[in-house]
Amino acid sequence: MSGVGLMLEKAMKYAFAVVGAVTGLTVTRFVLQTTGANLTSFISLGIMVAASVAFGAVMLFFGGKAVRYAAESMEKVEKILHSLTLYELMICVVGLISGLIVANLLSIALIRIQIIGIPLTILVNVLFGSLGVYLAMSKRYENIMEEKKRRIHHCKVLDTSVIIDGRILDISRTGFLEGELIVPDFILEELRHLADSHDDLIRTKGRRGLDVLNSLKKDAPVQVRIAKSKADPSIEVDERLMHFAKEEKACIITNDYNLNKVASISGISILNINDLSNALKPLAVTGEEMTVKIVREGKEVGQGVGYLDDGTMVVVDGALKYKGSEVGVVVTSVLQTSAGRMVFAKHKTSDYSVAE
Repeated sequence: MSGVGLMLEKAMKYAFAVVGAVTGLTVTRFVLQTTGANLTSFISLGIMVAASVAFGAVMLFFGGKAVRYAAESMEKVEKILHSLTLYELMICVVGLISGLIVANLLSIALIRIQIIGIPLTILVNVLFGSLGVYLAMSKRYENIMEEKKRRIHHCKVLDTSVIIDGRILDISRTGFLEGELIVPDFILEELRHLADSHDDLIRTKGRRGLDVLNSLKKDAPVQVRIAKSKADPSIEVDERLMHFAKEEKACIITNDYNLNKVASISGISILNINDLSNALKPLAVTGEEMTVKIVREGKEVGQGVGYLDDGTMVVVDGALKYKGSEVGVVVTSVLQTSAGRMVFAKHKTSDYSVAE
């Protein structure tokens, strides 16, 4: 610290001592006057002098520390001001003014308190002014509209189709998904009903969905939450799902083509796994061998239709005669759209040529 700085520090210390002495004298005089003591008596004068000296000594001791602390704080403030941009400086000023406005509203009542009213008012102004600057600076880079958009896309609601599909589990494990995955209670209930179905195919889908959900909760790196819905139970599941997504300010992950379109019209963000798969699909998926159970007749003569575990339709030429049985097939082509994936195949024992 320079010589001028040391002189200023000493001057401030003595100024604090004088203020302390005057304060001690004033406070003691007020107390004695309140108790009805004779202010001109030697005892009263001695008490006032002793209090004045004591207050002065205390302020002299703490005043030096306060001055040094204030000097260090000013240096830090100066460095901070040099590092601030004009925008940040304006934010600080706005925060300071806001804090002082609140402090002065509170000070209207505090300043009426005798003796300690003014010190309390000063303290409140300092505290709220500092708080205003702190809050303004901590939020200086936040954009209200961007934050709103971020929150909308932060949470993702899963529908029944995407859980049964199962690929959501693999996607979550890759780390591409961020935020929280939410499964409404009515979706969980729908999966349970599917798992209890008398139809083998539907029951398999339901159980697969429950298994995928359990794996998500155990293994997924993102948080998975089962949430209660306030939507009317009497309305259909898709409509309840859209109401829920709006309440949670979340987007919906689905494979349902119709839900995709309706939700988009309603202004709800949609993430379609089939669209993602379509974007990432290899150039050619042919020649793959698989086993599929033929469950019904296809549109063309002799065609048999089966389904994979994830519900993908497999159309097999000339396989109608194997209805009710599992047959080995070879994939000839794959059709992938937003509505889902369809596999075309031929029976392994029949003559076939794989499309290039």
